[in-house]
Amino acid sequence: MRETAIKYLRHLPAVLGVVLLCGAIYVVQREFRNLKLDDIADAINSIRPHAIVLSFCWTILSYGVLTFYDRLGTIYAGHKVSYARVSFASFCAYALSHNLGFAAVSGAAVRYRLYAHWGLTPVQIAKTVAFCSLTFGLGGMVLGGAILFVEPTSVPFFGEFLPRWVMYAAGAALWAIVAGYVTLSRVLGTVRMFGHMVELPGWRMAIVQVLLATVDVAVTASIFYALLPEATGLTWLRFLGVYVASYTAGLAANLPGGIGVFDTAMLLGLSPWVDAPHIVGAILVFRLFYYIIPLFLAGTMFAGNEILLRGGGMFRSLQSVGRWSEPDFAVASITGAVALCGAMLLTLGVLSRTPNIAWIDPDLAAIARQAGEFVPSLIGAALIVLAIGLSRRVNLAWGATMVMLMAGAAITVAHGQPLWIPAVLVLATMLVAPFRSCFYRHARLLSGPLQASTAVPLFALILCILALAGFERHVRFLSDNSWWEIVLSREVPNSVRATVAVTVALALIATWRLIRPGKVSWQPWSIETRMRLTMLGGRPPINADGVVWGEQAQAGIPFRRCGRILLALGDPAGPLSDRVSAVWRLRDLAQQEGLDPAIWRAGPGLLKIYGDLGLTALPLGDDGLPMPETPDVTPPSTQYLVCVAERDLTTLLPMLPLLAANQDMPTPAAAE
Repeated sequence: MRETAIKYLRHLPAVLGVVLLCGAIYVVQREFRNLKLDDIADAINSIRPHAIVLSFCWTILSYGVLTFYDRLGTIYAGHKVSYARVSFASFCAYALSHNLGFAAVSGAAVRYRLYAHWGLTPVQIAKTVAFCSLTFGLGGMVLGGAILFVEPTSVPFFGEFLPRWVMYAAGAALWAIVAGYVTLSRVLGTVRMFGHMVELPGWRMAIVQVLLATVDVAVTASIFYALLPEATGLTWLRFLGVYVASYTAGLAANLPGGIGVFDTAMLLGLSPWVDAPHIVGAILVFRLFYYIIPLFLAGTMFAGNEILLRGGGMFRSLQSVGRWSEPDFAVASITGAVALCGAMLLTLGVLSRTPNIAWIDPDLAAIARQAGEFVPSLIGAALIVLAIGLSRRVNLAWGATMVMLMAGAAITVAHGQPLWIPAVLVLATMLVAPFRSCFYRHARLLSGPLQASTAVPLFALILCILALAGFERHVRFLSDNSWWEIVLSREVPNSVRATVAVTVALALIATWRLIRPGKVSWQPWSIETRMRLTMLGGRPPINADGVVWGEQAQAGIPFRRCGRILLALGDPAGPLSDRVSAVWRLRDLAQQEGLDPAIWRAGPGLLKIYGDLGLTALPLGDDGLPMPETPDVTPPSTQYLVCVAERDLTTLLPMLPLLAANQDMPTPAAAE
């Protein structure tokens, strides 16, 4: 029962994100349906040049403050790194994780890849990541407590309905958490939290953490505040209350950049003082400065560093992995590009309302007029769903994405949209096309005989397409509107709105159920599976729960379930062409069962692949136990424990002596 509850609780952040995003869309439609694009453009143009410059300077200062998180983190971990290096790691980690949110380019994965190259041990990297994560929240607690005491009514929604004593109590609780953290750092060296022993920094460093995080939140809020027009009654502290509450809502939504939720909360919170066009204009410029520009800079810097690292000595041995060694960064970049293309097609009417089709063939122009913005908006929604499939490395998603991008480019050209729109779609197609080998997982539709679980979504998708095609007479009337504008419009009959909404929703759900990865199956441990692994060149363990086979069923990896961890017992055995897919299927099986993946006695040959999964490697000795580490040196090793270090390392370490005593495990060289 407990394991089932934990399994469902793992999905709570995603469910909460969807709920908050849907609520944000509803609120925006209800409160700001009269918002005009021309008014937003005028609001952006009215931002004074010195405000733009000031906001940009605050952005530079904000990312500069974040670099000291990593600086203190490496000192806390016991391996001081030069400021130039921690600045590079901090900027890449925060800029990429703020925007993309994918595991491969999250703050932990980026820091692992960089700090491991600079000599930090896995334990030290895990400490640095934990230190930065904790520091990030302390500033919000300090300023949030101050706001709840001084300006409690500035907190959106809660400030209007909750009594003051509740707001004061919440502020006191936030301050008590911060004060308790500093006090424990002064009194105790370690504390037990959630079953783990956590080493605390010294009390002086804890105070610096609090001050640094407070300055960071204040500076980041000032980026936005500088872009707003002067408004009677909107003091910086009142704005700070709106910003902290909105940013917290964005974090709770578990969406990259808090997209949609943060923006809606800012719109609601600032509406008593500033009109909607100026708020939206400030949001757009704020996202440009704090998210988009740093994303492109960090992406370029990190990609360049990856190229340099792959040319270095420690990565030359990994080039033999071949086509499977493409980093997840490439997949994440493709996924992000496709999702942006989908968003662009969804908002085609916002981007351009005056298509010019005079130069198009009359027959094509007639088709384009009928398709209007309705069909491109459907393609845009499909691309967003396909982007999720791309992030899961599904080959059918890759093929469908290529088709959708080319169809979108053709329709927008025929419709006479500005040429930059189809050009972006063509460039995205060129970006996706060369990486076919990265998408190796079979979709559920193609992973076996046609069953009810795939036949029903396929049949539903066909019916939805036919139903949308049957809207021809409505599409002619509504051709200048995307499907979501039709759903939200009060000028359209409710029957049409409901039918379009339900049909599109069912089509998107059916699409996802068809392209999602096939359910990962595993083979129970038996004499036959042990002999099969032996024939593939491995020396399998004595005991295991089962074996996961690669996509080609030519390579296998044995595993055991250890609490919340799915522990692989060594590297996969079998041909190189299928070993990496076995690793990915192990990760997929772990996700399917609500567990974390880990590999005991992994060899160095696949460390890059394990790194792409966001896992950290801890060197082991010949006995399969951790090697002693010094503050400045990572011991050389031929085998590793690979896991989600920030969650599972303290759980796995006590298990290793028992595993080593009861398993006849091969060295990685024997499994090569």
